[in-house]
Amino acid sequence: MSATIETNELPASGAMTWRRYPRLYGRLGLFTLVRELSFRGNFLVKMSVEILWLGIMLAFYETVFARTNLVAGWAKQDYLFFVGCYFALNGVIETLFLENCNEFSNLVRTGDLDFLLLKPIDEQFLITCRRVDWSVAPNVLMGLGVMLMALWNKGWEFDTVRVALFGVTFACGVAISYAFMLVLTSFSVWLVRNQSLMEMWWLFSSLARFPREIFQRGWAVSLDVVFTYILPILLVVNVPSRVMVKAIEPRMVGFIAIVTVASLAVSRKFFQRALRSYRSASS
Repeated sequence: MSATIETNELPASGAMTWRRYPRLYGRLGLFTLVRELSFRGNFLVKMSVEILWLGIMLAFYETVFARTNLVAGWAKQDYLFFVGCYFALNGVIETLFLENCNEFSNLVRTGDLDFLLLKPIDEQFLITCRRVDWSVAPNVLMGLGVMLMALWNKGWEFDTVRVALFGVTFACGVAISYAFMLVLTSFSVWLVRNQSLMEMWWLFSSLARFPREIFQRGWAVSLDVVFTYILPILLVVNVPSRVMVKAIEPRMVGFIAIVTVASLAVSRKFFQRALRSYRSASS
């Protein structure tokens, strides 16, 4: 059924034009939503787990701020905004890309990747975007709710520039996370199984849960340097959060924009290099 939907969206002649991609993506998203709702019990359980996880996080930070006013220079409402930003951004990644990237190793191992590569459509789009995990999509709304609640309690005054910069840097954070995940996924062509690599993704994404200031003391300074300027995972939540509730730093805003362009370009080149190394099941 999935293959039928994808094929029907393709033009009769030649490769698919880019203007058709949003329409195809909408159809794929609708199909996965119908499929998800066919198993309502599983859908509700997964949503309940995510709600419970957010509740545990908020309870933990409420306990922490009951005993102190600042954590690494972040006041309570600023830090809660940071937590909401992380939850929303992670929700976007899990909804749009994580399931697809996790499945890539199975496609390589079983040879099903052959059928996807034969379609007249961009391979990266089809492999990483063909399914939407709707069960974790509410994470984005819950994260947004936490951010709005934090801004309300903070007495934040609306600022068009801050909101615009937040939207841009948030999108940059999603793009950097996607690029990093794509590189890890591409290793499946050589390693066949990428379970350990995806565990590395969870390890690195866990670092994004914390403000950079935590890593700017003692021996942890080296972690700040590595994960800000070499593997820039600390940028994805820190920069948009600071733009909204702390100071706007033009240098870091410009840096995250440059990193976004570079990471997307490098990850695509690496993915294409991995596909050239792929040997089909029939070879």
